[in-house]
Amino acid sequence: MVEKHADFIVLGAGPGGYACAFRAADLGRKVVLVDPRATLGGVCLNEGCIPSKALLHAAEVIREAHEIGDWGIDLGKPKIDLDALRSRKDGIVGQLTGGLTGLAKRRKVETVRGTARFTGPSSLDIDGDAWTFDQAVIAVGSAPIQLPGWPDDDRIWDSTAALELRQVPKRLAIVGGGIIGLEMATVYAALGAQVTVIEFMDQIAPGADAEAVRVLHDALEQQGVTIHIGTKVTTIKATKAALTLSCEGGFAGDLKADAAIQAVGRRANGALVEPQAAGVAVDDRGVIAVDASCRTTVDGIFAIGDVTGNPMLAHRATHQGHVAAEVASGHVAALDTDLIPSVAYTSPELAWAGLTQAQAKAQGIAHKVASFPWAASGRNLSSGGGDGLTKLVYCPETHRVLGATLVGRNAGELLAECVLAVEMGATLEDIALTVHAHPTLSETIAFTAERALGTLTDL
Repeated sequence: MVEKHADFIVLGAGPGGYACAFRAADLGRKVVLVDPRATLGGVCLNEGCIPSKALLHAAEVIREAHEIGDWGIDLGKPKIDLDALRSRKDGIVGQLTGGLTGLAKRRKVETVRGTARFTGPSSLDIDGDAWTFDQAVIAVGSAPIQLPGWPDDDRIWDSTAALELRQVPKRLAIVGGGIIGLEMATVYAALGAQVTVIEFMDQIAPGADAEAVRVLHDALEQQGVTIHIGTKVTTIKATKAALTLSCEGGFAGDLKADAAIQAVGRRANGALVEPQAAGVAVDDRGVIAVDASCRTTVDGIFAIGDVTGNPMLAHRATHQGHVAAEVASGHVAALDTDLIPSVAYTSPELAWAGLTQAQAKAQGIAHKVASFPWAASGRNLSSGGGDGLTKLVYCPETHRVLGATLVGRNAGELLAECVLAVEMGATLEDIALTVHAHPTLSETIAFTAERALGTLTDL
């Protein structure tokens, strides 16, 4: 057997992995990118972020078509062609993954289809082929958590299966009210399913601001989604007629469903590459510990993205990928912030970054909060928006912005201004005295700052 050698090898071609590989190539490295999939892009592009957003767009159009009836415009009941919708979704995925293939070729990144595992501190086995390397980056991501004791049944889906759009079940149970579960609820409710969300914690979107979550909770219920919080699924039984979920807690009793989605989080894939053979420790959750420069405890081996633990978000992985490539190439770089924005692409969207009011209180950080209701936003009302909220957490002495939460249409797009404000240490005055175009949703951020300062004239 001829042993192959890589100067710089990246294991995993998701948003973190391909960003790392491309950045390293731009810095003059000879790069090998390894992934078992036929296409680049990892979970995000192939079976996560991108296909879900395509379906969420379709769901939003369906809702808008219904709601425009209140404006005197009757578009009739939408006719849904699942095959055409699935094809459109798959086409978008294909376009983006194909684009990545082109970018890899342009940068002369060698792509290897296969599954890698370490055999030593500088060696790998990739589907039976022996490789050595100078530097390696572990970017193998995460996988959906499978709940123990559930039967093996085609009607029980994880997030990947849910996005395949096999069918629209009459009754759909979603176990888990985090971002993934809520996005699936948004899609399938719009497509006509009777959706029930079961969340173990005392609110959906655990960790987000409770006041903003209430706006989303109410909106989902108005869309026909039934939500049970503080509820645990104790057993699930599968018969030919239906799935039966037995619950206790906030809701106690049985739920009948024609399909169920497990959406209780993801588990890091660190153990899959057998890092222990290289001397890299992996914990019982599959997480590999790294420092701010994405270094593991073994010189020359880095780790990025979901495999390094929470928050498991594509944009965090991308930034880590750039850091790892730069550090490995002799540059000074680090991702030394925990300011990672989160967005639920529901209807309305829920977006937050930095400290929430509850977190500031729990950590004993001096703070005040100010909010602006979107019911007073001309742009929101004139574009058919419903309830919404912009909320800022700030230091009472310096007026520095510590965190922000928005709920409403396009909240995820608006969040970037708030993230930049926290990152650069901006104050309420910086935001309030920055002229925002009128009428826009972005004004709600300035209005919130003005309200905190006592200068608001729009309430």
